[in-house]
Amino acid sequence: MNDKILKLKEEFESEIEKASCLADLDKIRVAYLGKKGNITALLKGMKELSNEERKTFGADVNKLKAFASEKIDEKNKELAEKEIAQEIAAMPEFDITAPANLDRGSYHPITLVQRQCEAIFRSMGFNVEDYSEVVTDYECFESVNIPKHHPARDMQDTYYLENGQLLKSQTSAAQNAILRKYSKDLIENGRPIKAIFPGRCFRNEATDACHENTFFQMEGVMVDKDISISNLIYFMETMLSEVFRKEIKVRLRPGFFPFVEPGFELDISCLICGGTGCPSCKHSGWLELCPCGMIHPNVLREGGIDPEKYTGFAFGLGLTRLAMMKYGIKDIRDLNSGSLKALSQFTDDE
Repeated sequence: MNDKILKLKEEFESEIEKASCLADLDKIRVAYLGKKGNITALLKGMKELSNEERKTFGADVNKLKAFASEKIDEKNKELAEKEIAQEIAAMPEFDITAPANLDRGSYHPITLVQRQCEAIFRSMGFNVEDYSEVVTDYECFESVNIPKHHPARDMQDTYYLENGQLLKSQTSAAQNAILRKYSKDLIENGRPIKAIFPGRCFRNEATDACHENTFFQMEGVMVDKDISISNLIYFMETMLSEVFRKEIKVRLRPGFFPFVEPGFELDISCLICGGTGCPSCKHSGWLELCPCGMIHPNVLREGGIDPEKYTGFAFGLGLTRLAMMKYGIKDIRDLNSGSLKALSQFTDDE
């Protein structure tokens, strides 16, 4: 082997032996195998050699290159294992047989309220469904009677993705799938459709004390023969009285939502200020909690259900606002703050 190659090999072996960390090893790799590295530079001198010498010299350089690459890989594995061992050794000792400290965490207030609502509706015969946060335009809008270019879309500043899908701006995006899932059982066996589907929603909102760009809702539907607004009011009053463990003052006022007809806004008297007015209720004494109404015939029809034979109600309960009312949280932004000091005070009181 050429003396120049042998000398470079000895230098490489000496340096790699001294490498004590992965950062040092990477510098050696660049210094010898990089585009401007020492081994690569050897090839530049081949133009001065004869054809026969080039063959021998080139083969020797390639052997050195393979040797260096192999040694770097071995050293990399050795140093990586060493660093892992050092990290493990630096970890504080703990007894894995000791019982868990259950006081170290607590459920998020929205999780507590959601679980409570799910239990209440299950007791009334409702199924609890789950649904994706990324949906199609058809699921979120067209299937619930909001065609393209409908002005109602301006009410929701929607996050669209590059592939044409979107982050669901309302839990109503699951309504068509739920209706289709249970429509056969309704039609053939006469079992009413009763389902709730909680989930996270996203809108490009300007945040304030009562608005956030990420919030939680719980959609609910019931479809059967002769369902009326009275059924809707009964289920909502029952749910609210169970959540707050007392009679809650509510009001229904007309509201426009393309997927229900007639449509209503169900408001509850603000429990933070007692109805006197505060930033959370925009100083009105009332907090909008639950858009609701009778499912529009077009929505039933799109879900495979004959609106001439069946009727139903739907509601979109604001779980985030419900949690604010239940726990007296004055600013909706506290719920997404990640502040353990603010959130750890809530515990499951069931």
